[in-house]
Amino acid sequence: MTQNPMAPDLQSAILCDDVRQERNGKFMLIGLFDAIMIPQLPVRYPRLFMVTRWCSGEGEFVQNSRILKPDQSTPLVNGQKIPVRLPSPEATATNVEVFLNVEFQEEGTHWVEILLDNDLKIRYPLRVSIVKPQPGQQGHGNLPPGMMPA
Repeated sequence: MTQNPMAPDLQSAILCDDVRQERNGKFMLIGLFDAIMIPQLPVRYPRLFMVTRWCSGEGEFVQNSRILKPDQSTPLVNGQKIPVRLPSPEATATNVEVFLNVEFQEEGTHWVEILLDNDLKIRYPLRVSIVKPQPGQQGHGNLPPGMMPA
């Protein structure tokens, strides 16, 4: 590895419901989303996955992911510090992080942030909205799969 690290590009940062890895190493992302539409608050996601992919860099770095509340400064959840190792500029690094029991307590635009060595690389919105249940559906029977009232 080089003595002078070259910061990588963030090729993708995706939220999804689940991630699987095939025997050949390929990842399957299940239930990609950029909004949460629910009939009531609060609501808890038992598992929420963040998948990032880094490329075109060289060296060792540290990734940190977080979701901010609508005030744009209070963390709803902070991820772990995840190493990003790129032995050459042609290498890629894919990280899969799971957040457990993420509880959304308010409607509005939350913010997903990915940092590399404490430098913000991307920030994008995650809308949380209350939608009225369809006629004939009551209570939390209208929650998306895997979600539960908090």
